[in-house]
Amino acid sequence: MEIPVIKMDQLHGEKRSETLSLLHNACAQWGFFWLENHGVNEDLMNKMKDLVNKHYEQDMEKNFYSSEKAKILDYEKASSNVDWECSFMYRHQPKSNSHDIPELLRATVFEYAEEVIKLAEQLAAVMSENLGLDKDYIEQAFSKPSVGIKVAKYPRCSHPELVMGLREHTDAGGIILLFQDELVPGLEFLKDGKWIAIPPTEGNRIFVNLGDQIEVMTNGIYKSICHRVLPNKNGSRLSIATFYNPGADAIIYPAPKLTYPSQYRFQDYLNFYSTTKFTDKVSRFQTTKAILK
Repeated sequence: MEIPVIKMDQLHGEKRSETLSLLHNACAQWGFFWLENHGVNEDLMNKMKDLVNKHYEQDMEKNFYSSEKAKILDYEKASSNVDWECSFMYRHQPKSNSHDIPELLRATVFEYAEEVIKLAEQLAAVMSENLGLDKDYIEQAFSKPSVGIKVAKYPRCSHPELVMGLREHTDAGGIILLFQDELVPGLEFLKDGKWIAIPPTEGNRIFVNLGDQIEVMTNGIYKSICHRVLPNKNGSRLSIATFYNPGADAIIYPAPKLTYPSQYRFQDYLNFYSTTKFTDKVSRFQTTKAILK
């Protein structure tokens, strides 16, 4: 199975319609996809990666292997409730916690967040467009979006069969944009009942998956997919995940334009259907809703 690849630059040219269609299919049938030519500065991405790895080697790695979590391997007994990861969370907006993160990373992570937000806003706009909504629908529905970056390393694990890097879950929020390791694998997504391995990043691609709130807002048209991280015996995996989420006070509900009509008499629908049988059913549903108001 080939994971969908969306070339963002093709949204501005003769391949726009084709690219919009590919993105819609990726959101509806997969819930995750690769982004190429996304506009985030590659030098900045590489700097971010290098600084995170440097901080890990100087500080996080030693602390992790001396932690109680790491000592669980001494017992050589499988644990179902341990995540073999070390991480910290940078909150970018609405209120920054920059003083809580390593000084080494502060300036760079701020700059990186600003660029990825622009990319998330572009995605939100074309996703809205694909759904027949106003282009700013998702951004407005998020009501002052909250943005944070989870910086994680999944340390080399001598007994990967005993623990999970990160237990299976769906993401609670909106649009997740992941910049991950170019060498060490581990991320897996569930597709048609089977776990699909997400290969290491090539050429500064960004991996995108959709959170629970997008599934709710799109009335299930776009999917939030279960995923997990497996630990690795041969190396430590890098993960820099930016979460473009609704604001804390955002009220989440399915976009009215995407919901089915409700509480109508079947005969009334049949009467309408007899004159609209060969038209698009979505338009028919929308008209039925309008009649019922």
